[in-house]
Parts: sequence; C-alpha cells; structure tokens
Amino acid sequence: MVNRPATPESPAARKGGRTASERRERTRDAGQADAGLLGQSKLHPFGDLHTLQHLSARLARNLRPVFEGYMRVEARCWAEPLEVVRFADYRAERGDALTAWLPMGMDGRVMLCAFDGAFVVGLLDIFFGGTGNAPVAATDLSPAAEALVTRLGAGIADQLELTWEPVARAAFSVGSCETNAAHVSGIEGDEVVVVTRFGVAGEDAKPVFVDLLYPVTALKPFTQVLTGKVVAKPAEADAEWQMGLTRAAMTVRMPVRSVLAEPVLPLHRLMDLKPGDVIPIAFNNDVPIVVGSNCIGTGTVGTSNGRAAIRISKLEGPIA
Repeated sequence: MVNRPATPESPAARKGGRTASERRERTRDAGQADAGLLGQSKLHPFGDLHTLQHLSARLARNLRPVFEGYMRVEARCWAEPLEVVRFADYRAERGDALTAWLPMGMDGRVMLCAFDGAFVVGLLDIFFGGTGNAPVAATDLSPAAEALVTRLGAGIADQLELTWEPVARAAFSVGSCETNAAHVSGIEGDEVVVVTRFGVAGEDAKPVFVDLLYPVTALKPFTQVLTGKVVAKPAEADAEWQMGLTRAAMTVRMPVRSVLAEPVLPLHRLMDLKPGDVIPIAFNNDVPIVVGSNCIGTGTVGTSNGRAAIRISKLEGPIA
C-alpha cells in the first residue's frame, strides 16, 4: 500500500539539475493502488509528512560532501518524494538486485539504510585507485566493501544528527552491513516504514539511489515535531564578518555639540528683534555635551590652544 504525500519538489533539488528522467520509478500493482484509494486506514500518524520531507531536503545537501569524498568527483544529491510502504513490499520492489543493508539506530530504535550493491562495488574500486566500474555479475560484497558501507553509514549518521537537531535531538548509530534482508533484525515484513530516497550523481553519470527507511514505530516519539512547523537553526555568527562590521561602524563620524544657553523670549519680543539688540543669557559652569539626540555628559567651557573648548566633567548614558 502506498501513501504518497503531496509534497512539491524542493528548490534544492531543482537547483541540482535533476530531471524527471533521473528519478527512479516506483511501481506498485493495481490492486495495491486501488486499496489505498478505497480508504483503508492511514499507515502513519504524521500528517502530510512535510516536516520529514523538509528534513530530507536538508539532509540531501549535507550528504553531498559525504559521497564526494568517496566518488572523488563533484556530485549532485537530492531528495525524492517520501513514500510510506510495508517493509515486505519495499523488499519485493528491490527484487534480487545486490543490496547492502545497513542497520542503523535512532535513539536506540532500529532504522535501515539500503545501498545498491553495484554502487558500493564501484566506490570500492575508486577507493583503491580504479575507475569505479563495478563488475556486471557482482553477486556478493567483499569484507572490504562491507567495511566501506559501514564508513559511509557513519558519515550519514553524523549528518542525520546535524539535520535533525533543529527539531529534535536524536542520536544515530551504525550496525553491521548485511547482504540478505532476512538477516536484518528489528524490522518485520509487515512493519510500516517511511522511505526517504536520495539520488546521487557525479558529473554526467547516471544517478544511483540510497534509501533511508524509518519504521513508523521509530518516528512515533517525534510525532509532535513531525506534525509541526520546522524552525531552522539560527546560523552561527561569522567572527570575521562581525569584526569587519565593528571596524566599519567605528569610523562613522558623529556630530558632537554643546548648548551653552537656551533663553526663552515671548513672541512679541521675538517679533520686535532687530540688528543690534542684545539677548541676555546665563549658563552654568557645566554645559551638556550632545551626540545626535543623546546627552552623553557635561563639561566646562574654556579654551585650548587658543580655541574655545569644553573639558569633560562627567560622562553618562551608553558610553559612561
């Protein structure tokens, strides 16, 4: 049974240049499709899965350097739309193709990562200096290939923690690689899983797909955050940029003035003023020192080097 969320293609995927022809087709028989349309009970409690799709798009961006380190070429990585299926149906979809099954843990609850075996063999060939062309008839993974899968899984686990951190703190771990899904413990055939599929392609090469399978039971403790809105983690301040901004701000020129007196005259007196009239003023020993519209202190009027000046007596306000 399929429960496809109506999620739009992410901007990151479009930027990566993925075309419709690069997407892996997922086929289900008509009976299964009809059953879903006839309104059988929903397979998961997480709504439209927009939050998980958002996390998958972020994870795709984070996974790109993980794969580039082994592919040794610039790669594109994108997230496919999510799919909710039973594990037995997912295994049937993969068929007899060589697959590396890597059990992973999410706060101690089992999840699974599935790699195309040919992709793993090709990465191993590149690792040892080859061209990455996998043997056509590869039917099993060597211990070296299984070790490579475990290293890839460790890199994915690190990025999973980083990706999930804005919504929930979860610890991800890696188990031992298996080539037979029947040997994977912790996930039964009738268990419902959310399949998050990632496409990876180097330069003009044909894309390959890596799947992360979240059992619904593993995600249930996160139901509240998965049905809410994702708030992105604030970016850390760039120290060099902040220092440059501070230096630039320190060069801004500010007008500094002092008001010696503010006499008050009635309007009729102001109307009668003419050249030669004298307006008496009086001021204290200390006069205000004003920057912009803020008084920053007081000072005494005097002279310095033959010019009128103010000696600061007291500072107050933000620079005191």
